[in-house]
Amino acid sequence: MIFFFFLQKKNPKTKHKKFHIFCIINRKGMGYCFSRDLALVPLRSHISVITGKMVGLCRKSKRILVSNGKRVPYDFLVLCTGLQYQVPSPTGDVGQSVPNLQLQAQWTHRTYTGPIPSNLFTLNDLHDCRAAQRWMCANFVELQDNAVVYGSSVDVYTTVEALLSLGVRGSRIHLVLLPSKPGVSCFSDPSVDKAVTAALKTAEVHVHRNCLLAQMNDGEHPDPLRMVSFTTDAELLRLQCGVFINLSTKGVDHDAFRSITKSHLVFDYRLVINSSFHTYDEAILGAGPLTKFSRRYYSDEWTHANFNSREVGQALAVEMLPMFDPTLKPADETADTDRLIPIYKDAKIQGGRLPGGLNYLHVTKPSPNISDPPVQHVTNCPTYGVCEQVQDSVMKTGRAEMGNYFCLRLNPYHQVETLTCLSLKPLPVSNYLCLYRKHKLLLSQLSTHYNDGLIPDLYR
Repeated sequence: MIFFFFLQKKNPKTKHKKFHIFCIINRKGMGYCFSRDLALVPLRSHISVITGKMVGLCRKSKRILVSNGKRVPYDFLVLCTGLQYQVPSPTGDVGQSVPNLQLQAQWTHRTYTGPIPSNLFTLNDLHDCRAAQRWMCANFVELQDNAVVYGSSVDVYTTVEALLSLGVRGSRIHLVLLPSKPGVSCFSDPSVDKAVTAALKTAEVHVHRNCLLAQMNDGEHPDPLRMVSFTTDAELLRLQCGVFINLSTKGVDHDAFRSITKSHLVFDYRLVINSSFHTYDEAILGAGPLTKFSRRYYSDEWTHANFNSREVGQALAVEMLPMFDPTLKPADETADTDRLIPIYKDAKIQGGRLPGGLNYLHVTKPSPNISDPPVQHVTNCPTYGVCEQVQDSVMKTGRAEMGNYFCLRLNPYHQVETLTCLSLKPLPVSNYLCLYRKHKLLLSQLSTHYNDGLIPDLYR
């Protein structure tokens, strides 16, 4: 589902021009990070909210067609739908004629066009999660069928914990992980990965790795879904299925993709924008993981998905404000600055409640869509012109499997660059976020005291 926002001047008799701003965002954008800020905005008096989905876009008449049949005009349109988990398309290759990694690359962008089983749930937002919870409480929890959770992100582990908290026995849960390169995990810290694996084993959850969906109901009508088959590194995996929870591959919503392409906006796997959020149409802007920068910037490894969504949204607001405030002048974009993409500095935040009742938080700097550089960095000595190897400083206390793990990584400039917490106790997230990018001198010489053995527990 998509939220639509329609903004206009409150006083219809004003002499100033009335603007219609139509903002299309995913429900997920209304989550924890923005709830406190939105509470301070007088939404009731200034913003009309239309719940629906964009199924059409007419640039000539400047109108949006919503799934309920309503046509809404706009003066400026902001597209920030993000990416959503898509219903997986079975490969049909039960003979394992192609390696899973190669087969996955071929089928990543395939669109599933068949009937969607009533017991298959693709979770993208709170609305989807509540609908799945109501269905499972009424049709699944008290039965003996299996739950199959399919994906590879942190979301699959938080989903398993949610199933366990509903009273589903671990022996009824099958966690099916997508193929990945050796040594690659959604948890950047190996200690966290080992602790979660141990918690799954303790809960008797079945874990199947490097699996790719091959068939539903052995190729017959998929509704209701009773059997799913996966190709693996060895033999074919067939699982009985009472409910299938899909968190596999994210992509652009099909209706949004069709609306964008039919309106002849430039789309290159993602909606193409420039450094100031504008698309090919000056009245249409884009932001978030839906977008990518134009190829003329030669920076395909950087997109808005690499940065903090809140910081990107604030930059978008600053960019749009001169359009409506005559006292503000738009930024002077010279030929040189227009060739550069903006670089944001706020942290990327990931977290959730993992199996075993573990509260997880991972805070790190934005990074491009390539493997991160090694922890050793080369710096130049300005006095002697000699290069030396400088290694990041890592401070760890506690043990991940004990639920009291805290890890801080300082970059060569002695600033906090990465923060990882795994705790059985609730985490004061906003408090820990204040540590990001702080110099060790602002932390009372934290690294010095740690090296001297004076800090046995970073939580205290």
